[in-house]
Amino acid sequence: MSSNGVVVDEAVRAAWDAYRVLEKRTPAQEREQAQQRVKAAVDSVGREEVSRGTVFLVGVLTEYLIAEPPGGGDQVDPLSDLIPAVIRRLPSFELADPEQVPMATGVLMAAAMGMDTVAWRDRFGKIPPKEAMVHGFVLWLLADLFDSLVEKPGAIDQLMRETFESMSTEDR
Repeated sequence: MSSNGVVVDEAVRAAWDAYRVLEKRTPAQEREQAQQRVKAAVDSVGREEVSRGTVFLVGVLTEYLIAEPPGGGDQVDPLSDLIPAVIRRLPSFELADPEQVPMATGVLMAAAMGMDTVAWRDRFGKIPPKEAMVHGFVLWLLADLFDSLVEKPGAIDQLMRETFESMSTEDR
């Protein structure tokens, strides 16, 4: 495990791939490729690091939604709009363990307060699989909110994939 909220790039990319596996609009072949990349990352850096990547992305999307409202609309208030909306929708995921919701709420609150979500979450020890799953659902809900605000399905996925693509060309 990295320290000071630093997450391995491969884990962050795998966390986004896990989102793409959940997203129904992801074409079947791309979903399969995303699943393979997630498995490869788990084998390479570990499930824990991929979970930390998801927590990182929850922080990034939360901060983005709060700071720069997608679509140029009204600024999203994290305490009255964003966090309650996400938490209320979590039960729609059958596999979302209600006991993990307080930690997911804490990660959202940390992001809303401008804190490093990974460093904040790291203080509580390893992320158990049931909690990691809830963070994945939160990431999906944030991405869905982004797409809804810009009224363009798949907009955040396109933005994230372009970001990862530009990062991989910079690495060369």
